[in-house]
Amino acid sequence: MEKEKPQLIKIAPTQEGYRWVAITAMLLAIGIILHTVSPNVGGITPNWTIAMYSIVINLTRPTFKQALGIGFIAGLTLVPSSKSAFPLGNIASELCGATTCCLLVKAMCMSGLENWKLRPLITGFCATFVSGGVFTLILKFVLGLPITVWYKAMLPLVAVIGVLNGVITFLLFKPVRKLFFAQGQEENE
Repeated sequence: MEKEKPQLIKIAPTQEGYRWVAITAMLLAIGIILHTVSPNVGGITPNWTIAMYSIVINLTRPTFKQALGIGFIAGLTLVPSSKSAFPLGNIASELCGATTCCLLVKAMCMSGLENWKLRPLITGFCATFVSGGVFTLILKFVLGLPITVWYKAMLPLVAVIGVLNGVITFLLFKPVRKLFFAQGQEENE
């Protein structure tokens, strides 16, 4: 008596499934690794983690609650690799950055800009600027720095890093999008 082969059920990749969780975890892991090993050049290092979660949020358009989760996990994972005087500030700053990115993506999609090619660049820049602004403000208070140091030295540096992250988000968005929506190769057996 010959055994019957069980039927395989194929499920097409969609945003409603759990594929977004896998892509989020993978990109955050890549972001953390790159954040840890990227050298500081003239005081400027891209924040790869923000670029990666900006890509994820642009791709998956998560709920506000999911975006908070993405920001919280990103902040927690940055704490051990932070080179800052106050690593715990990453939690608050990434919550703010991910929230900003999510709100901008939702606003752009509601305004008919969901296919705007510059959406990843703008959201990557804004998420980085808000996250970096919050982080440096926390650092200003922790270190007791004057407010002029924050807005004359720290914020301009955050803006430069924001531009760099916006460009990184823009350049990586299309290849990651292809990966996210890739269909598995059908096996002929």
